[in-house]
Amino acid sequence: MVRDILLVERDASVHLVDGAAPAGAAPLVVVAPAGLPRAVAELEAEPDGVRWVWDSAFRRYPGLIAAGVRVARCWDLRLTRAILRASTVPPPALVHDAWPAHDPAWDAWDGDIGTAAATDPTLDGGDAATLFDLVGEAAGTAQSGSTGGAGSTGTAARDTLAEHHRQREVLDAVADPARRHRLRLLLAAESSGALAAVEIRYDGLPFDAELHGATLTRLLGPRTRPGVRPATLERLAGEIRAALDAPRLNPDSAPHLLRELRRNGLDVRSTSKWELQGLDHPVVAPLLEYKGLARLASANGWHWMDTWVGAGRFRSDYVPSGVVTGRWSSRGGGALSLPKIIRSAVVADPGWTFVVADAAQLEPRILAAMAGDGALLAAGARGDLYQGLVDAGAVDTREHAKVGMLGALYGATSGTSGLLVPRLARAYPRALGLVDDAARTGERGGVVTTWLGRSSPPASPEWREAQAAASGAGAGAEEERRARSRARDWGRFTRNFVVQGTAAEWALAWMAGVRQALRAMVPADTADTADTAHDGDRAPGRSPHLAFFLHDELVVHTPQEHADEVAAAVEHAAAQASRLLFPHLTTATGPPLVPLEVLETASYAGSVAEPDVADAVGAVDDGAEVDGVAPASAPS
Repeated sequence: MVRDILLVERDASVHLVDGAAPAGAAPLVVVAPAGLPRAVAELEAEPDGVRWVWDSAFRRYPGLIAAGVRVARCWDLRLTRAILRASTVPPPALVHDAWPAHDPAWDAWDGDIGTAAATDPTLDGGDAATLFDLVGEAAGTAQSGSTGGAGSTGTAARDTLAEHHRQREVLDAVADPARRHRLRLLLAAESSGALAAVEIRYDGLPFDAELHGATLTRLLGPRTRPGVRPATLERLAGEIRAALDAPRLNPDSAPHLLRELRRNGLDVRSTSKWELQGLDHPVVAPLLEYKGLARLASANGWHWMDTWVGAGRFRSDYVPSGVVTGRWSSRGGGALSLPKIIRSAVVADPGWTFVVADAAQLEPRILAAMAGDGALLAAGARGDLYQGLVDAGAVDTREHAKVGMLGALYGATSGTSGLLVPRLARAYPRALGLVDDAARTGERGGVVTTWLGRSSPPASPEWREAQAAASGAGAGAEEERRARSRARDWGRFTRNFVVQGTAAEWALAWMAGVRQALRAMVPADTADTADTAHDGDRAPGRSPHLAFFLHDELVVHTPQEHADEVAAAVEHAAAQASRLLFPHLTTATGPPLVPLEVLETASYAGSVAEPDVADAVGAVDDGAEVDGVAPASAPS
């Protein structure tokens, strides 16, 4: 049985406390901070395995990796606390009693993401484990106690023992065993994701800075000093000014540019490329090219490379649950929006390759599973879900199937998508009924919850004020219009929350399974061999390792001789994730709930998982996400 071991700071030392021990029991080990890696490595080697309970993986784990110690499991109290406090699954009264007020020490703390730099990594091979093992019940319940102590800023206010006790108490109070198990699965997957985020940043994504620099020079011209446009941008700026007869125009100023476009008779509401590309005017071609290249220069230019690329690796800080639905975000470097032209510099080390896996049509498949919609599940079982909708007679073309399904997920009411959604609702009433119910809940200001138990944030005070103003005695047409608009916006958010959030849960379970498989793949006696592919490289020896994660896509960097084994492990982990979330729908012999597109490639530019809306420079326009997902923040 996996046992919990709590990491507690006290009196300038670190106490490792057995989670099953009664209150006041002596710790298993007391060490100085410098001795922690050795103590963790010794306990990590226990045959049944351990789960490290600590305040934040981002605070605790980088130092262990730097000392050559990697762990299989953890319980990240900061992340799990956020889920439990907001979830509608546990009894609300008990949640309120456990956390009666906002505690800045926990709730306003980012877990020290990005504050610990890592050096000299090695990889601990470890033993294989499924995510189900990660969820395994730990014996007993830890008792509360003070964690205060010197040597760690701010930890005195974060009582690890007491917080762990509260969380166990809240979990144990969930009466329905199935819902309790699902919630435990979510907390385990979230914590495993925190370990993966630290490891991915530490190991880095192979990146050829010389190749990217040559691409920048080819497209933009030679590097210039800060504040000076590269030659290509300066030339295009001149063409834009000439086309608009505006010699003083600054094309980087959206208000100035919009004013000049309108002065030239162009009826536009913004400078977005989606509006510009439909216009018939000489300014369109140079302006669109300028916008794409300007974004390349600002988002992924020389300064970006100086900041985020070093020793042959791109490293960004990944933020688990950086999006309210549970999706990851990144802090700095734009890791989750790398356009194709950047991916061309992501090249595997000599003798290595990438295994790139993309979960095909993940959100519609997750919706079918959540709703138990047999007809939609059958369409997906044929392989291409969108073509399955056509074959079933729900729509006439694959493109219409895709547009209509996205409209259903994101609440489209107009255009082609709005016309197709009713047809899908007739063909797949259970699936469409699920998201319609979620939308109606949101329109009433209610909270919705994902399959495993992550709940949406409540409607904002501004939202409630708008609804109250519309129902007041003196309310007019404008107040009613504003209230209806706010209600619809929030309904679209909750509609997508349940599906995108559950898809994020599936992806976390998938990544956890891949991570555990990779840990077991290379024998321990070869895992610590230093990799000399790059001077100063911090890659984990000759072990395959996760190098990138983007919502429904995983990239593993692996020695070529292990590529087939890695590809099989990635496929197995996807099937395992489906069985963990939806055991009543999946079998070992049936078609996969979520099929993968898997590719072995030396260059990430050749991956199968390119964004739908763009394929080169300018893939991201005005900050929009490349795959058309819902905004990272909820509407007010």
